[in-house]
Amino acid sequence: MPKEYRTIQEVAGPLMIVRDVENVTYNELGEIELANGDKRRCRVLEVDGSNAVVQLFESSTGINLSDSKVRFSGRQMEIGVSTDMLGRVFDGLGNPIDGGPEIIPDKRLDVNGAPMNPAARAFPSEFIQTGVSAIDGLNTLVRGQKLPIFSGSGLPHAELAAQIARQAKVRGKDEQFAVVFAALGITFEEQNFFVESFRETGAIDRTVMFSNLANDPAVERIATPKMALTTAEYLAFEKGMHVLVIMTDITNYADALREISAARKEVPGRRGYPGYLYTDLATMYERAGRQKGKDGSITMIPILSMPEDDKTHPIPDLTGYITEGQIMLSRDLDRRGIQPPVDVLPSLSRLKDKGTGEGKTRKDHSNTMNQLFAAYSRGKDAKELMTILGEAALTEIDLLYAKFADEFEKRYVSQGYQTNRSIEETLDLGWELLRILPRAELKRISDALLDEYYDKK
Repeated sequence: MPKEYRTIQEVAGPLMIVRDVENVTYNELGEIELANGDKRRCRVLEVDGSNAVVQLFESSTGINLSDSKVRFSGRQMEIGVSTDMLGRVFDGLGNPIDGGPEIIPDKRLDVNGAPMNPAARAFPSEFIQTGVSAIDGLNTLVRGQKLPIFSGSGLPHAELAAQIARQAKVRGKDEQFAVVFAALGITFEEQNFFVESFRETGAIDRTVMFSNLANDPAVERIATPKMALTTAEYLAFEKGMHVLVIMTDITNYADALREISAARKEVPGRRGYPGYLYTDLATMYERAGRQKGKDGSITMIPILSMPEDDKTHPIPDLTGYITEGQIMLSRDLDRRGIQPPVDVLPSLSRLKDKGTGEGKTRKDHSNTMNQLFAAYSRGKDAKELMTILGEAALTEIDLLYAKFADEFEKRYVSQGYQTNRSIEETLDLGWELLRILPRAELKRISDALLDEYYDKK
């Protein structure tokens, strides 16, 4: 029987100090029993000699210091995992909330995961099709990659997240593919939107969803990504599945870290976030990847809304250092009705070259990708010039580039949230748009490819 302590010294918000404890360790789970028999869960945040600082998962209201007792379990936070989790919806601590039965676990795993040995990592190089042209065609996602989506408040990142979760697949061999979706600090309406969206298309059958609502405690929000990633590690490295982990919204996660750090009276870093924000995010993001000798992989798309659309804010700034690129959403494109409003020029997937080409997508992919970027960039410049000097000041070729930029946004980027394009459809559409320009302008594509694709009407 775990030892009981009746030595609660102080309760301050979500924190509690317990005196004279023995053999209690950092991150250990505990339980508080109130005088009326109510039980509340907690976790050890800090041990200083014989005093433990404990954080409550539920509210601290009604805790009487002299009548309440604390028991520590001797183990860290764990989650029971099983392939039966596919198709189910859980709260942030791994309890089913979809009305279905409890999961009978195959095994119980520590949510902090086992660190991946850098020497055991396999280099990401296989293409994942999301069905979204702006990502597949221009910022290709590769298995084992971490590719965040940088959004702003009010932009439709939830719709894009749901679209990728519904449509994403690995091509070629009949390989098992699963999505682990973690929603952090969302409203009940948003939770409903995600669940309904997955149910309508049948994508729920291969999805494990963890949902932490905005009114749930901050400590649960910190646990939710760990629960999701532990489930993903089990499915990927023990069951050989290719797992796509989508997390929205990392900003809510970082704010929960800041809230707990402030309650612990830690010295704040940039914008009040704790100094260990970088380490914390890196510990989470680096759980994605491929391992040598194992079939499965974990690919991660964290979504974060940049406060005040500022990409130098600590959360997007640090995320950019750890991950391999970013997909940027633009408020200007959103205002003009481009859906999804992906701004392709500042977006970047650092591993796109590894996942494109013959045998992965198609031999013309890299050349057309570079040409589309270059033509769109010049087209945007031509449109700016037109705004300042008027249409008459533009040469004929500049007018063609301006037309190309408009068509590119309308037809290539703006595909809506229900259209699922194969990579072949995306590449063919790219060629259709490039035919707006004279062949002599397409200097980034080899003559052999132009003969094969450009002249083919």
